Amino acid sequence: MLHYGTMVVTCSQCGAKFTLGPAKPGAPSKGKFRCSKCGETTLVDLSAPPSNTDTVTAAGTTPAPQAATPKYDPDTTQVNEYSGLELPKDKNITISGIGGPAKGIKHPMTRPRIIIGRLGGGADIEIDDPEISRKHCKVEVRQDIVRLIDLKSTNGTFVNDERVPSAELEHLSEFRVGASLLLVTIMQKQD
Repeated sequence: MLHYGTMVVTCSQCGAKFTLGPAKPGAPSKGKFRCSKCGETTLVDLSAPPSNTDTVTAAGTTPAPQAATPKYDPDTTQVNEYSGLELPKDKNITISGIGGPAKGIKHPMTRPRIIIGRLGGGADIEIDDPEISRKHCKVEVRQDIVRLIDLKSTNGTFVNDERVPSAELEHLSEFRVGASLLLVTIMQKQD
């Protein structure tokens, strides 16, 4: 039997909480969502839990009422992967390669999340550098906050020559993946 009330789901990787709305009749009994915080996919058992406010994790069910955050997509039983992410309406954000194999790359952000990775790995920004993982890191935007998040890359993501799991980026922040140096520019949109 599927759960037709509200369900709070916890990311099995980072612990972020997401609220799922009611399942549609005939929907599969299992679903998955991609965490907008860490990017990991979590499988969810959508079978009816004991109450309408239970938190479901990979280990089972425990009560934990929470406020709704991301939108629920009832047609696919998945949380929208861009939930909570939004580009600022008054600014343009660009990732540019300023050193190493990425030099000359210029990528305006048209979506609130981009993946940076090795050439041929299916990332939004692909860099021809064997020191970069296929999906090395991501840049996410929540209005005016730009966050760089390492995706468990083999060789790490660096800000100010320090390996970081994540870091907030500002206008003219630089970060390094493999042998490539990248620059973030955040500029006011021109009318």
